[in-house]
Amino acid sequence: MKLVSNFQKRLTDYSRTDSIGSRFRTKRAAALVRLIEEEAARSGQVRIIDLGGERNYWNIIPADFLRRHRVHITLVNKAKHATPPDDELFAFIDGDACNLASLDSMSFGIVHSNSVIEHVGDWQRMVAFAGEVRRLAPHYFVQTPHFWFPLEPHFMAPFFHWLPETVRASLLMRFELGTWPRATSASEAMAWVQTARLLDRKLFTALFCDANVTTERLLGLPKSLIAVK
Repeated sequence: MKLVSNFQKRLTDYSRTDSIGSRFRTKRAAALVRLIEEEAARSGQVRIIDLGGERNYWNIIPADFLRRHRVHITLVNKAKHATPPDDELFAFIDGDACNLASLDSMSFGIVHSNSVIEHVGDWQRMVAFAGEVRRLAPHYFVQTPHFWFPLEPHFMAPFFHWLPETVRASLLMRFELGTWPRATSASEAMAWVQTARLLDRKLFTALFCDANVTTERLLGLPKSLIAVK
């Protein structure tokens, strides 16, 4: 038995162009396009590093626009979570976005990250991730789901993320939630619970204090946070 309705699934089904999640990504892309255009005007080319990125995500921007603005995108991810791209616009690094010491400071024009920082681990890992964002480029665009949106976007269950971790683990042992099957043990359930730690505006702003932080809203509710510098 699943606790999630088809309506809730449509909210974050990015394979559907009519889903609410896809519409927000398309709207979000407009701000990213402006950032790319500004960098291209300054430098004549645009080197982007996408922390936690995947090739398919960049379908939100037409490939001819990327080529016209001489954009090259380096995707950083764990190999098990991403398929290396087969397009000359992209390169792939199998690495930890919280520790990219092998890359020189300010070696890119833009750092981009979409719905990743909530997955990197505890607060110290988030601080390290934010530090790499600021170190690698003078400009960045970082997005994350908002803690105070009532639908948890990973398990697609209302109010799930507001419950104590032990209660969430117990629910995962009893039900399928979102795309997650029932956990087979308490250890597995707790590990899944800790794969996502959502941030509110105060914490997100503390991580990206040199950026302009805005809140995306759905029906007046804070759906996600975006930091742009």
